[in-house]
Amino acid sequence: MSSANEYAIVALGLRKRFGELEAVRGVSFKVRYGEVYGFLGPNGAGKSTTVGMLITLIKPTGGEAFVAGYSVVREPVEVRRRIGVVFQDPTVDRDLTAIHNMLLHARIHGVPSRIAEERAWELLEMVGLEEHAYRPLRDYSGGMIRRFEIARSLLTNPRVVFMDEPTIGLDPHARTGVWDVIRELKRRGVTVFLTTHYMDEADKLCDRLAIIDHGRIIAEGTPSQLKSKVAGDTLYVRVEDGGVARLKRLLARYGEVKDAGNGLLVLVANDAPRLLPEIISEAQREGVRILETRYTRPSLDDVFLLLTGRRLRDEGGDWRFWGRRVARRLL
Repeated sequence: MSSANEYAIVALGLRKRFGELEAVRGVSFKVRYGEVYGFLGPNGAGKSTTVGMLITLIKPTGGEAFVAGYSVVREPVEVRRRIGVVFQDPTVDRDLTAIHNMLLHARIHGVPSRIAEERAWELLEMVGLEEHAYRPLRDYSGGMIRRFEIARSLLTNPRVVFMDEPTIGLDPHARTGVWDVIRELKRRGVTVFLTTHYMDEADKLCDRLAIIDHGRIIAEGTPSQLKSKVAGDTLYVRVEDGGVARLKRLLARYGEVKDAGNGLLVLVANDAPRLLPEIISEAQREGVRILETRYTRPSLDDVFLLLTGRRLRDEGGDWRFWGRRVARRLL
């Protein structure tokens, strides 16, 4: 089919049943070549099962999916030749150096020695590890390990890379380093399929996002499009005692107002930056002294809470299980 060749990933009504449990219920989406596509879901939503089908570790009960133009059902070997996978738990030999890990990985995947060594050095340089190539990985920090694993996943020159929680547990500096590598992959035209529980990460890195819950895609779009689903900005105004009632009447013209106590009023309304100067001017005319103002724009965390009714939490075990399987079957 034409869309299978036009898109890096095409999922068409994917389903997966485990006995009486239908974990994935007709999931469909498309990922363009060169995109960073985020896949978000709470515990038990079907996220890990969907990804397991896309990387050919789980056979679908129904539906179809194509990765890099090949069917995950009929052509799983061809799919595996064209993808890279970075699991949440490291799958490296910590007693080997970075360069020896890379060359071993290349040999397992049938990359010719001359090409493998040249590409290994190029990729270590890309992730800023060329100066540490002869250090054993047991001496690497968590951030260095993650950057190494991304580099290793690119040895076979994949068209699509799947990353599960690539920055979980890293300090802010190390997270930024991984973000820079992902941006470089996008610049080079590599498609990145990213699962993450960090909303700021999804907002900064992803071109588009899908949110899955109870085995179905419940929302998809750019971060801006998804954030537009939230009612509006949240504006906080604190006033002196005695001015609360007057300011509450004033703010009620703009939207729903809540009294949070201690002179703090909370207003949900559209376009807080435009409203704030107007509110301050009207308060001054009413003789109300404003002590503090601030506002927040809708975040992806707000979107997730609105759509699923809960916060996104660390999902844990599923990917670790598939990581152990892939270490045995693919690496």
